[in-house]
Amino acid sequence: MRDKLAIFDMDGTLIDTCRVNFRSYQAALAEENIELTYEYFERECFGKGYKDYLPPLIGDDKEMLERVHKRKIVLYKDYIDEAKINFALLDFIKSMKASYYMALVTTASKENVYNMIEHFELADDFDLVLTAQDIPRHKPDPQGFLMAMEQLNIPPERTVIFEDSEVGIEAAQKSGAAILKVIHGPFIY
Repeated sequence: MRDKLAIFDMDGTLIDTCRVNFRSYQAALAEENIELTYEYFERECFGKGYKDYLPPLIGDDKEMLERVHKRKIVLYKDYIDEAKINFALLDFIKSMKASYYMALVTTASKENVYNMIEHFELADDFDLVLTAQDIPRHKPDPQGFLMAMEQLNIPPERTVIFEDSEVGIEAAQKSGAAILKVIHGPFIY
């Protein structure tokens, strides 16, 4: 009987999507004649939501903000082959499924998450998937993690969260669960 919960972040933890996200946003912003460099993306965007890192590039234009974000979601599939899975973590998921519920909790869009799940054939690996559209308050708020615990009826003291970003770790700490920090790489390329 499963009486524990393992929660995984997607971007940067289970899957290295940095190049996919960068290239998608770079293309979407280029359509608006705005340049996005990899250095800026890596420094300012990692682990944050688009409403935090796009305004310095585009200003206060809310329509453009949403237009760029929606276009990024459409373009995401064009670059999905640049994603790399963390095979060590995937092996853990498969080996521990008998005693742990497995949840994917991410601030990525539902469409992009399910594209990634399909691309890497992960549908059978998770008991629960929560995306940006499911979680009203995003990291560093712990709401997503707490929702997973509540939906699977597992308390924080029987939960472990795998995270990589500072905002994700802050949210995990606030949830009361144990945390395992995933350092970027080694993803197999």
